[in-house]
Amino acid sequence: MFTLIFLFFLLNIPLLVDSFIHPRCFWRMKQNKDKDEDLLDGCIFFLRELKENIEKDYINYILNTQISPEKIQFPLALTFSMDEVNRNPDLLPNMSLVFELLECGSMNMSELIKRINFGEEIKDYYPNYVCKGEPGCIVLLTGPDYETSAIFGTFIDPSISQQILQLTYGPFHTILSDHEKFPYLYQMAPKDTALPLAMVSLILHFNWNWIGVAISDNDQGTQFLSLLRTEMQKNTICFSFVCMIPTKALTYISRAEVYYNQIITSSANVVIIYGDIDSTLAVSFKMWESLGIHRIFLTTSQWDVTTSKRDSTIGSSHGILAFTHHHSEISGFKTFIQTLNPLKYTDEYLARLGWMNFNCEVPASKCKTLKHCSSNASLQFLMEQTIDMAFSDDTYDLYNAVYTVVHVIHEMLLQQVYNGNEHHGNCLKLHSFLRKTHFTNPVGEKVNMIQRENLQAEYDIFQIWNFPNGFEVKVKIGEFSPYFPHGQELHLYEDVIEWATGSRQMPPSVCSADCGPGFRKFLQKGISACCFDCIPCPENEVSNETMLVLVVFVKHHDTPLVKANNQNLSYILLISLMFCFLCPLLFIGHPSSATCILQQITFGVVFTVAISTVLAKTVTVLLAFIVIAPGRRMRFFMISRAPNYIIAICTLIQIIVCAIWLLVSPPSIDIDAHSEYGQIIIVCNKGSVTAFYCVLGYHGFLAFTSFIVAFLARNLPDKFNEAKLLTFSMLLFCSVWITFLPVYHSTKGKVMVVVEVFSILSSSAGLLGCIFIPKCYIILFRPERNSLQKLREKTSS
Repeated sequence: MFTLIFLFFLLNIPLLVDSFIHPRCFWRMKQNKDKDEDLLDGCIFFLRELKENIEKDYINYILNTQISPEKIQFPLALTFSMDEVNRNPDLLPNMSLVFELLECGSMNMSELIKRINFGEEIKDYYPNYVCKGEPGCIVLLTGPDYETSAIFGTFIDPSISQQILQLTYGPFHTILSDHEKFPYLYQMAPKDTALPLAMVSLILHFNWNWIGVAISDNDQGTQFLSLLRTEMQKNTICFSFVCMIPTKALTYISRAEVYYNQIITSSANVVIIYGDIDSTLAVSFKMWESLGIHRIFLTTSQWDVTTSKRDSTIGSSHGILAFTHHHSEISGFKTFIQTLNPLKYTDEYLARLGWMNFNCEVPASKCKTLKHCSSNASLQFLMEQTIDMAFSDDTYDLYNAVYTVVHVIHEMLLQQVYNGNEHHGNCLKLHSFLRKTHFTNPVGEKVNMIQRENLQAEYDIFQIWNFPNGFEVKVKIGEFSPYFPHGQELHLYEDVIEWATGSRQMPPSVCSADCGPGFRKFLQKGISACCFDCIPCPENEVSNETMLVLVVFVKHHDTPLVKANNQNLSYILLISLMFCFLCPLLFIGHPSSATCILQQITFGVVFTVAISTVLAKTVTVLLAFIVIAPGRRMRFFMISRAPNYIIAICTLIQIIVCAIWLLVSPPSIDIDAHSEYGQIIIVCNKGSVTAFYCVLGYHGFLAFTSFIVAFLARNLPDKFNEAKLLTFSMLLFCSVWITFLPVYHSTKGKVMVVVEVFSILSSSAGLLGCIFIPKCYIILFRPERNSLQKLREKTSS
């Protein structure tokens, strides 16, 4: 027994841990300074090791270096990583890792080219450049923009290039993956080949199909657009417009108005932004925001730094949905920096340098949803939280770059000890080690340089807003992993979305709204497949609303409204109603022996399944509230799912009745020469009229029983109690078939068939409309009512 209890506890550890982990949110203060677009905007570091301990003064010297606020996060992150390595006794024992800053922030390209062709000056920057008479290895960390990293492969003296080991910490760029041009360059960031699929998955989740795209007109943008177009075509998602923004400033200026008109005249509420932030695309993006163009922008993490300085209320738009590379949070960053210089690095100052993370739970006394927070209350709340400075994608890549270099040097040192050969400082040897390096970093994530360029990124999805009083907030609303099974790559936190925006739904972005029941799509030649007109269905056709309801329930299967009333029974009822709507097709056309039998048998069995399912649902509701009190014997029937057997038993009884009908006097083809003068009509004779009325009577018995049980349970307390809907549906069903009897007896010939078909369709539509249409309305148009949080609030009030 103890073993079983221990095993149960062990299996539930992930659930227990998850219950104590809350989603993380982030906030920061807005920057007030624009950079000079004519200058490079990166940071270049030398990384080396010393056979001595470094003093605190060295770290203070680095932190007090005059660096622009936009770039100070990189030397700060590098200092933190360096300190973490130096305090680890298992890495580089009896040695210290240090770095030298060559340049950081805005720098002139021509001056930088002169400095990187080191010559004799290398000894001043890199004391270990010459090691025992042979050239040493210069370890460089460059980024985050690819232009800064590309300089070393483009302009450096060829005699020096083999003595450089370069790791980049910016976004992955195809130009830098050219191994002929950059043979000794390693990109720490994973490829973004899964980004188009991630964006399309999110688009499909929110039922968008009309999308605008603005991308940089370069190789990177063209490749992204090709992958995006492929994924969109697979899922019938259409482009409202595609802006290929030229990278050359003069060309862009001549066409800027055209791009503005494209986005302002488009009906698409969702626009994908992809490209470099130091480009003409960023100019367009800032202009659109400054002019108050409210769209939902889908983009990457680097674009959250380009948000407009223009104040806007959180309700004015849904801001930016940013896809960032998934990585664990590194704790202690803010504490480390403030310990070094508490007067300079205050919380507010650090919030201007990067994102600060905090627990997403907001007390009800402050505001129930982030969207309805007042600006002052929000800022006051944020200042009261226990916060830490978060690592961005770029600084996290820098963090991994440091540990990659450390593990390479560490492995080389171990080999020296084992073999007695000293290759320390030899660059080719370092390259051979680096290509084979794989390790687990301090936050538990694996770094594998062997397959680095073949790895696909996993993404966290954030929603970002500007607040009026000078700060920004972003909330993690989901994740995407290309390594999960197809169709399960995207996972969204519905409760977090509801907390952040007040609703689980996003504004629509469609060219044409879906056609309602009784209408079908009419496509016009030469127009996008997402744009169509709705025309009525022809008289001899019916719309597929039953199937649409089933699709809605399956898609929202994890919502409280669907779960609360036994979703398996709901699926059975919907499928049986689908067959009920198809039954009249057997009454159409020239009768045959087979169709005459199938008309009545199919009608009898299918309707029995539908009504017995309603009975099972009503019994389930009644048992849940009346007969499951502790000590009641009937509690066993609820636990054993006894109501589910009602369908099988009731259907079996009807099948027996129908079998007797077929054995005694089955339906057959007959001739009616009396109903209409001068015409002989071929009809289906029901055979045994008594058996036909037994089938109808059994339907009536089940319906009346369901009506009584549902009526008793109609006032039981439950937010999602469907007993009232079941009561009304059974009342409508009984009314239809009670009316059927006198009308059916008073008609002859073809009119009898019409009356039976009408009764089948009207009773089926009654069940569908009374039970499921109200639920679909809540799911699709009032999602805030389909929430446990709202239920708890209503219950507590």
